[in-house]
Amino acid sequence: MKRKFSYSMDPPKILVSGFIFVIFLGAYLLTLPVATKDGEGHSFLNALFTSTSATCVTGLVVVDTGTTFTTFGQLVILSLIQIGGLGFMTFATLFAFLIRKRISLKERLILQEAFNYVTIEGVVRMVKRVVLFTFVCEVVGGILLAIRFSFDMSIGKAAYYGFFHAISNFNNAGFDLMGEYRSLTGYVEDPLVVLVICSLIIIGGIGFVVINEVYEYRQTKRVSLHTKLVLLTTSILVGGGTILIFLLEFHNPKTLEPLSWSGKFLGSLFQAVTARTAGSNTLNIPDLANTTLFLIVFLMFIGASPGSTGGGIKTTTFATLVGAMLSQIKGKEEVVFFKRRMDHKLIYKSLTVILSSLSVVIIVTMILTVTEPGKEFLMILFEATSAFATTGLSMGLTPDLSPVGKVIIIMTMFTGRLGPLTLAIALTLNRRPDPFRYAEEKIMIG
Repeated sequence: MKRKFSYSMDPPKILVSGFIFVIFLGAYLLTLPVATKDGEGHSFLNALFTSTSATCVTGLVVVDTGTTFTTFGQLVILSLIQIGGLGFMTFATLFAFLIRKRISLKERLILQEAFNYVTIEGVVRMVKRVVLFTFVCEVVGGILLAIRFSFDMSIGKAAYYGFFHAISNFNNAGFDLMGEYRSLTGYVEDPLVVLVICSLIIIGGIGFVVINEVYEYRQTKRVSLHTKLVLLTTSILVGGGTILIFLLEFHNPKTLEPLSWSGKFLGSLFQAVTARTAGSNTLNIPDLANTTLFLIVFLMFIGASPGSTGGGIKTTTFATLVGAMLSQIKGKEEVVFFKRRMDHKLIYKSLTVILSSLSVVIIVTMILTVTEPGKEFLMILFEATSAFATTGLSMGLTPDLSPVGKVIIIMTMFTGRLGPLTLAIALTLNRRPDPFRYAEEKIMIG
């Protein structure tokens, strides 16, 4: 008897399908004449690239956002950033709340997958808080940035720029309106702009599960191992990254050397924070030393935290593998953080995520060395990592990409946003464990 072909729409498949729909809808809107200032609309490939970059909250651009798109086009991009950052299921759930529709079990499972939540219990309540918290952060950030920008431009323009950059950076997207790929280089020594945007990036990147736990701490008086590990790893990466960039660029005449001591610190801090998948920059990326660029590649690859607006392999994945390495060195069989033992399945999953992610970056880098001849290897590696980690920092390769190179980066951004593991699961038709176990045999390692 033949078994029927089955392709059930489980949560990973629904997430992949939803993102594809949003991306192509955004691409269509950006091809409309009303979307660009020349009145001709974007070419489909460039529109698809921009829409993917916005929906996957990356920030890589083939054309300058501020000088190419009309207000309509910019608002389309901003909408894609917001949907991509919070996830389309968050907006679907919000719409269901508004029409008083009950959230089904399947929808809760999709939300659990989207936020990388451990259980479906409390996931709907968390979505409500996520929406409210996002609104508050973006409004406060937008107002503060608008006040600062009002000293350099008209009040109306300052308000628009303030909220655009607040939404873009909270969602770790990195799109900006400053023109000619300048990003925020004009505000490198401005404490208000730097600290506000750094705060938005960090809050958006630590994950909504962490934010929810911190909010509930007054009632529960408990913080999970996940939250502790996220906060610890984030602090180490941001703090360590700031110190290293400060030391590496201190005597670089094109970056930190001309700045005051406070400017050097602010420039180093911003670059360490934004490398965690945000994409804005106050230092000109191509002017950084090669050592600094490689450090940023490392920070981009790690990225933000699970269930956040950022990409990368995630802080907890990196911390788990480091913990496993240290346990092996010390001769211990268990990985322990904060007096809590980690399940071995999580270690295998972390190893899978890191190896699959590393494979994607290596393969994309190899392909781009063929499609983009004459470009420096570090530039290509930097761009590939930035696309996969949905960071958006660029050494200037993206605007010069060939059509094939653009398609490769589009696929890389999509893979990075959903995660190679989620994408692989979504594309696998039948997933079930083996009904038996094979005999065990040892091999030599190391």
